[in-house]
Amino acid sequence: MINHFAIIQVVGVLLALVGGLMFLPVLISLYYGSEDATAFLLSGSITLLVGASCYYLTIHRDNSVHKREGYLIVSMGWLAMFTFSALPYILSGHIPSLTNAYFETVSGMTTTGATILTDIEATPPGLLFWRSMTQWIGGMGIIVLTIAVFPLLGIGGIELFVAEAPGPVSDKLHPRIKATARALWVIYVSLTMILCLLLYLEGMTFFDAINHAMTTMATGGFSTKNASVAYFQAPIIHYTIMVFMFIAGVNYTIIIFLLRFRWRRIWRNEEFRGYLIIVGLLSLLVTFLVYSATEGNIERSFRDATFQVVSIITTTGYVTADYTSWKVSLTALFFILLFAGASAGSTSGGIKLIRHVVFLKNSVLEFKRLLHPKAIIRLRMNHEIVPARILTHILVFLLIYLGVFIVGTIVVSGLGLDLLSSMGAVATSLGNVGPGIGAVGPLDNFAGLNDPTKWVLMFLMLLGRLELFTILILFTPYFWKAK
Repeated sequence: MINHFAIIQVVGVLLALVGGLMFLPVLISLYYGSEDATAFLLSGSITLLVGASCYYLTIHRDNSVHKREGYLIVSMGWLAMFTFSALPYILSGHIPSLTNAYFETVSGMTTTGATILTDIEATPPGLLFWRSMTQWIGGMGIIVLTIAVFPLLGIGGIELFVAEAPGPVSDKLHPRIKATARALWVIYVSLTMILCLLLYLEGMTFFDAINHAMTTMATGGFSTKNASVAYFQAPIIHYTIMVFMFIAGVNYTIIIFLLRFRWRRIWRNEEFRGYLIIVGLLSLLVTFLVYSATEGNIERSFRDATFQVVSIITTTGYVTADYTSWKVSLTALFFILLFAGASAGSTSGGIKLIRHVVFLKNSVLEFKRLLHPKAIIRLRMNHEIVPARILTHILVFLLIYLGVFIVGTIVVSGLGLDLLSSMGAVATSLGNVGPGIGAVGPLDNFAGLNDPTKWVLMFLMLLGRLELFTILILFTPYFWKAK
């Protein structure tokens, strides 16, 4: 039997934390004299009360958690946080529509960065700060899940890093999960504070700096400006955000190895090497194509090209230029990058590079197996043999991801969106990127989509953020059968 008390208790703790964080935007609202302080006080009180009640009503019950409870805690926890985090938008009256408020919240928590706001700069500061906070909370939540929780459930690209991770492995999860979560939080908060300080020193207001610092480290992409990062003209701001987007796309185990000066373990990591090489080569290629197409300044071409490449690969979604206006070939390239994702164990969304690397290496080895059918040819990553179970998991993941994209595109186009825009909307939602192509390109938003389409895209955002299997397994009859 599923232990419902354990699920309710953990969800209650999550809601209590979210409710407490809702009081922070009150300080912003009071400082700027905006009218949304009451909405946050009320929302925070409701969320805190519900969360505390769930916890205390189950505190003396059996709180043992097994795999099925784990899946439900992750899924129900995120759905509960979505629901209560939408309250400030609704109660303040600035996003009165339930669909739109939920869309903005789901996009924030999943660090997708798609928005329905048509005039971001007219939104009260408190709501803008909360909007950024939802991404920051969601970004850290994903880090903890992928490094500390998903290995317990047996899912996620992070499985290939279990042997190297400074955090828990399957047989040592409980003794080390607290220390791992603490280390991850320290790194995440420290990087956010460093970026905030740098952006402030480079010319941003403190409000803009803290908001962009939170959404950069979360690879979320929500901005306080309608023009996104393009609003800020100083090149140093673009380069700074670019560097921190790249860092945010790095596996957090690599960052910990860096802090411990374990250079050999960093460089032998094939995903990290691939990440460096892909970003470098694509930046040079796009720079050349942009420069030849626009006949502009070489530095500006390099900056815009590299910024967009890093932004899309890391699924941050910031823009400094409209990449759909450069060349058709570049639009196609950036559409393909919507399926990339950066490193496993980062705040990045998408498929993740580790899966692409494993798939490509295994495909090459398959030709060798055809020539030597009796030979035992094993796939290795980071000098370690990849278990057949993990290889199968990755291949199935890729197949399901492609299937979900195809079905999602058919559904969204059937709801009234043109085919190109449907492909862009589904790809960017499933990959948690933000901007897409067509009617949801970098200079557009999702406000014009009908409500059914928005709900479909919200489901895809959650599906992509939680690595597909975490949600899809709930729809299988095996999950609900009694042990």
